[in-house]
Amino acid sequence: MHNSLMIKNTAIMQSETLPNKNSIGELASRFVMYLDVSAVSVKSYKSGIKKFLTFLHENCINNPTRDTVILYKKTLCEKYSASTVSLYLSSLRRFFSWCESENLYCDITRGVKSPRIDSGHKKDSFTANQLREIIGGINRNSLKGLRDYALMCLISATGLRTVEAMRADISDIRNVGGADCLFVQGKGRSSKSEFVKLSEHVMKAIRAYLDARGEVSQETPLFASLSHRNTGERMTTRSISRICKGAMIQAGYVSKRWTAHSLRHSAVTLALMAGISLQEVSQFARHSSISVTMVYAHDVQRLKSRCESAISAAIFGD
Repeated sequence: MHNSLMIKNTAIMQSETLPNKNSIGELASRFVMYLDVSAVSVKSYKSGIKKFLTFLHENCINNPTRDTVILYKKTLCEKYSASTVSLYLSSLRRFFSWCESENLYCDITRGVKSPRIDSGHKKDSFTANQLREIIGGINRNSLKGLRDYALMCLISATGLRTVEAMRADISDIRNVGGADCLFVQGKGRSSKSEFVKLSEHVMKAIRAYLDARGEVSQETPLFASLSHRNTGERMTTRSISRICKGAMIQAGYVSKRWTAHSLRHSAVTLALMAGISLQEVSQFARHSSISVTMVYAHDVQRLKSRCESAISAAIFGD
């Protein structure tokens, strides 16, 4: 029964001419409509499917099988990180699972595993002194400088993701229980239901930037573009990342392992090193699971370990 279904599905897909961009585009459209997901997810799924189609076209494969997916995975692993490969394969799995449920094609991704992802961090964090040096090196004698300084202060002190900073509007700054807070739309969230508290220093930096901007609507982006093409419009995550990276380079911190995300790593690490509980830090960072926060805690605990110094003292008398 299973074999006959396989043959039937293969025949159907042959008639659909899978490698043809027009037919796969139609299938992909039907697929994402079935999922009823966000625009970001739609883009991700389409990108993953298109990637596989390009692979089929370049290798003249008309009827992909499980062996095709394994070869595709191997090719991806030679070019991308394990996490990126996993994302591409995830899109493909979901797509072919749907195809099989609709009797369009058998699920050729079944049993194909994603590469193992290292549980450690891919980016390095900064010490408090390093952050002070990076942020303090930003020239605040212009609107751009005031904006960049406020942005860096906010991300460094609250551990915001770049997408959360990008989505922030001026009206998202509200007072909660006597504390200034910024409500954020977190990763995978559809609304601004969570908030981070803004310290006096961060609020002072934001106010200085907003005062320099002049009269603007409360519904406008908190951090606005200053480029000639889209002045006043919402900045992109790429632009925010570029600003953070630029400040790091200006302070002499040049490495692929230092990026905008390093500021988030730094915030979480500094909170744990200050003795804040795992539960509090997990809530602060808006982690999906406390196990994510535990990775940071493990690193902090490891840094505090005296094993190396004790061993060195025993061997060398240090």
